[in-house]
Amino acid sequence: MIFALLITSFVSAYAQQPQLASYRETAHILVDEKVQNKTTAFITLASTSPVEMRVPADLSERIQNTTNVSSVIITNAQNCVEGVQDQGCILVNIISPALIESYNITVIQSSAKQIGDNLIDHINKAFATDAQFNNVYVNPKGALNNALGTSGIVSGNRTISVVYTMSRQDSSYLFDGLTAILIPKQIRDDGGFFNAAQTLAQDSNSTVTFAITPAQNALLYQLQVSKQIPIKTQVTTVKPLELLGISSLQRSSYFDVGFFPLNSILDVTVISNKTMGVESHGGDLAPTTFKDGQKLPADLTKAGWIIDPEYGQQITAIYLFGKTTSITNDQASLTLGSSVPNDISSGQGNTTITSPSPSTPTDYSIYALIGIVAAGGAAVYLFMKRR
Repeated sequence: MIFALLITSFVSAYAQQPQLASYRETAHILVDEKVQNKTTAFITLASTSPVEMRVPADLSERIQNTTNVSSVIITNAQNCVEGVQDQGCILVNIISPALIESYNITVIQSSAKQIGDNLIDHINKAFATDAQFNNVYVNPKGALNNALGTSGIVSGNRTISVVYTMSRQDSSYLFDGLTAILIPKQIRDDGGFFNAAQTLAQDSNSTVTFAITPAQNALLYQLQVSKQIPIKTQVTTVKPLELLGISSLQRSSYFDVGFFPLNSILDVTVISNKTMGVESHGGDLAPTTFKDGQKLPADLTKAGWIIDPEYGQQITAIYLFGKTTSITNDQASLTLGSSVPNDISSGQGNTTITSPSPSTPTDYSIYALIGIVAAGGAAVYLFMKRR
């Protein structure tokens, strides 16, 4: 939605006009009381630019041109798929309804392995890995994807995964190794969410994942560091920065060359079997307006939360930095309750507040709302501008 609002500004050279860059940094908190009963905190660094995420051109082209490949994943997750433990994994994920609906496990395994084997040597060479074939795994459920209303492109929703395994590296070592290969020194030195991800990777319980996802006109590269915390009691307070192990979250100075309000995002999603609402929040609410029933920011220069939906079995809260460069732990906090809020307009900088409407579990629309996945050719390649 915001992408549509900004499309006329992308090519502007004026620093104060909103632009969307190819490099994006996002901090996410997913409080899942419905499916996994866990809270996941993660930092994602993403780009569609091969200059900002330096995957070899021959590998990118091979992935893009291989039919039915939905993503390629490198991860040190303890259980990358069911039955694989304490090993690093490279997954070649395939979406092929026709192959699954053949209901012939031998055909599924042999066909999927042939696709994976066409890529694995090139992946090993690009990332200095030595992964070997382990198995072909079919995920028939995708329960969390269903709860969030997401597509399951990376995993779930009847995805076929060709699994290759290798020695498992700890997160700090894997993060440093991948970023040395992938991310230019300029971006690493500019800090921001990169520093937060590096800090999170020091946690012994963290996981590092790098994903390459083909899109229509480009590949999306995403490097993610995550940590899961079991939920033992009902969650009433969410403090994202504490979950990430930091006291403040800084934007990358990579964006100092212009005004890129949607390239640094903090978002919180809570899903539950019970109706809940946001009773209070740290920081301000961002000024908002409504267009076609969608809540949108009215002034991208103002920092604050956009909470939509405001109550229901699923809540989404997005923090926009505006023209500020950081957020503190107190500003980032949210308090949840079981009562339907009469008014969540406490705080400053609000322009439009209307009566909330209940949400349903399939209303998950963070990525549509903030438009962080750039269409081909529309994003600004900051690295090229600053050379």
